[in-house]
Formats: sequence, C-alpha cells, structure tokens
Amino acid sequence: MIRSGISKAWMLGACAAMATVGPISAHAGDKLMVTPMPGKPVLAIGSFDLAAMHYVVEEFLLSGSAESYETVGALSADGHWHVKVGGHAPFRTRVVVIRPTARNRFNGTVIAEWLNVSAGADGAPDWNYTHTELIREGYAYVGVSAQKVGIDGGGLLGIPGIMALKKADPERYASLSHPGDAFAYDIFTQAGRAMRGAKAARLLGPLRPRHVLATGESQSAVFLTTYVNAIGPIARAYDGFLIHSRFGGGAPLDGAFMGAQRSAVPAGLRIRSDLRRPVLMFISETDLISPMGYLAARQDDSEYLRTWEVAGAAHADTYTLGASAIDSSSVTIADLAHALAPTTSILGMQLAKPINSAPQHHYVMAAAVSWLNRWVTTGTPPPHGQRLEVTESNPPQLAVDADGNALGGVRSPWMDVPTARLSGLGDPASRMAFLFGLTEPFDMARLQQLYPGGRDEYLGKFDAAVRAAIEAGFILPADEAQIGALAAFSFPGGT
Repeated sequence: MIRSGISKAWMLGACAAMATVGPISAHAGDKLMVTPMPGKPVLAIGSFDLAAMHYVVEEFLLSGSAESYETVGALSADGHWHVKVGGHAPFRTRVVVIRPTARNRFNGTVIAEWLNVSAGADGAPDWNYTHTELIREGYAYVGVSAQKVGIDGGGLLGIPGIMALKKADPERYASLSHPGDAFAYDIFTQAGRAMRGAKAARLLGPLRPRHVLATGESQSAVFLTTYVNAIGPIARAYDGFLIHSRFGGGAPLDGAFMGAQRSAVPAGLRIRSDLRRPVLMFISETDLISPMGYLAARQDDSEYLRTWEVAGAAHADTYTLGASAIDSSSVTIADLAHALAPTTSILGMQLAKPINSAPQHHYVMAAAVSWLNRWVTTGTPPPHGQRLEVTESNPPQLAVDADGNALGGVRSPWMDVPTARLSGLGDPASRMAFLFGLTEPFDMARLQQLYPGGRDEYLGKFDAAVRAAIEAGFILPADEAQIGALAAFSFPGGT
C-alpha cells in the first residue's frame, strides 16, 4: 500500500517568440538527473492493489538547475504574457510514476499531474478522479512534486494529520531541496521533458510515450493557467492541458500564491487566444461562483480551447474524498454506493449539511481525459459544453430550477433525473466546507411527484439520461453499466 499524504508548436515561430520575450534556455534541464528511489512513496493513490491491475508504482528523484521567470510588460487579462529568465537555482524534487508493467498495455500517453499542495502536502486529485479510466485504457501517470509546500510544508488549508514529505518521512526525503515556487514552472517543464527521449527509459521503464498531457486541479490549475499563458509557448514540454477547477486568476510568476505579486495578476484572467496545443478546462459550480471565481474569466471556445462547466458538481465531493480510494475494477456496487453516500463528517469536521455526493464530477472528468487524449492524438476536438446559467443579480448567482438544481451546463443523469438538490456551493462560513458543496435529498412526497411509477419509472428515465450524456460525449460508454448499477442500488426507498 502507498502511504498517505492527501488526498496544462505554441506561438507561431518559436524563434520569433524567443526573440520577443528574451533569452529563455532552449536546453534547460539537459543536465537533469533521474535517480530511482526504491521503496514506497508517500502519496495517497488508493487502497486497491495496483499490481493486480498490472500496474507498477515507482518513485524517482529529479535534480538539476531550474530557472525562474520575470514579466516583460504588463500581466494583461487576455493571457498574452511574455517572460524572461530571472534566475537559476539548484533543486531536487521527486516524481511518482504509475505505469503499466508491460509495453503492450501502454496506450502511448502519459498524464503528468502538477500535484496539489493546498492541504500542506502533496495530493493527487486528478489521479483520484480519473484513475479508473487511466488504468482500463493503459495510460501512464506521473505525479510531479512541483511546489515547495509539498516538500517542506505550509499550504492554504490546515488539515490535522496531513504532512509534507520531509515531515511524513524525514529519512526518505531528507535530500529534497526546493528553491521556491518561482522555480516550480521550470521544474514542471523539466519533469515533462524527462518523460521523453533518452531519460524516458529511466523514468518509464520500457514505455516510450508518444504524447504527454499536463493536468492539475484547484491551486495546481491556477498555476497551470499561468503556465499555459506564460511558459508553455516557449517550453513546449506538453502536448495538451487539462485545467481542472481553476478560479478567475492565475498564479504569480514569483510563485507567492498568496503573496505581494498576487495583486498584479488580473482577476478575470483568460487563456491566451493564440494557443497551439489543446486546452480543456473543467469548471465546477464552486469554481464558477466562488469569490474571485471563474465567472469573471469566462471566454468563448476556440480551435484549441474547450470549457466544460459541469452542473451539480462541487470542487470536491464524496468521490474524491472517500470513494476514489476503493474504486477498483473489483469493488462491489454496494461498497461504492456506501462510499459515495452523503455525509456530514469529513476530514475531522462535522458539517451542518451533507456534502455533494453525486459522482458526475468523477465520470465527466474521465470523459475529459479521454477527449483530451483523442484531441491530441487524432485532432478531433471535444464537444462544446453548454454554459451554466447565471442570474443578472449583483453578485451573479446560479440560475436554478424549482428544486434548486442548476440550469444549463454540462448535463448528467443526476441532474436531469434527480433525487436530491445537488449544489457546488457549500457552507459559506467555512472556507474548506464551501468547496465540498451540498446534497439535500428529496423527501418521499417529491420523489412520488417526479416518479409516480416508482423505482421502475426512475430507472427508465435515468438510463435514458445516461445514454443522452454518452451521445453528447460527456460520459464514457465504458462507465454506463456501473452508473446504472449505482442508480439501481441507491434509489431511495429500497434496492
């Protein structure tokens, strides 16, 4: 078992771009050292046996010299940022590799996650949300400790028992050294480059990837937003980006996420319009409507940009906070349904109302990974997602139906054939609980109004809604059977 931590050719003409922004090293990372670390890494990636799924988990040290960056000109809200090298510093970090044991099981794509450090330690939320799709389709996964907090501690949210690497295992991680998050962007670039060419043999064993996709959730998505706008056009280390649950701004180039330069980053920061690599953004209700949320940064889809605003989805929910840890190919529907059930007790907190418990976040994220890979490998873009409807009030709010469920957005059967009010907006009195959303189950009177034919009518409508979501491209056909079984098990009033 893995010991627990907690649980994105760009600008036309690379030469012209480099001349515009100044001397960024074309060969940064050529002296990167990749060193195996035998033993079990500290990272929460589930309680199931990956070896039984023909996957291996390995850990490596990455060490070398990293660059920091400085702005050339203003940080404009259109995302067309230009940078130059600000300095250099030595670093030593770690990456966790989860890959198929055999080359013939590998689909050719690596998912590289910028590990999330909001809790004061490395977390792998995108692995947790998408691992079922990654494993069944033969992806390789690399979790990158890009930020200093994951190594030395700190973070935005204090969670008892969650420890950074040097505190979780001082002996194992004693040699790690991070010069600060101003260097995190280049560290992530060098990790991506290490997944290709000669270094891939050290990092990925027998696997030789054709594509490397970057992903990151929440704070990591904020850093990836800056990476796509400022670093990616020149670094060209990744073939596509899944920006998962960003808000309205980006991270500052000096890496001080809550520091002085934060005020210089526009609140309504858009993704630059001259993309040359696909970017897919997943936005939950929480991300859209939060203070300083994504609503201020909304922009139209384009040739290389898609945004999915997912109705009924919270920033975090019972899937990523619990059910993902047991969701393997052998988990029973009963066990999965119980792990997904609404709860008021989470991470040592007792909440007034149950957190968001519908699994559309998980299933739509699986589709997002699949579509991004298809986009990169075949050129076929994902479907356009309908925007969530908002009111004209000040401040704007989600427009909702008679049951309080959001209108518009990427739809799922949990929203179109509901048994509860599902919101991405949790308790506003708690910064953490707000992120977890709400579940308010309907009473029997409302269920009888909606489904006078009882369970059979509900399941008939639910199955039709699943098929509609599959046809629209927002749920994968491979998940249809499990989704239907969960609905049958979980309908109120009996199994």
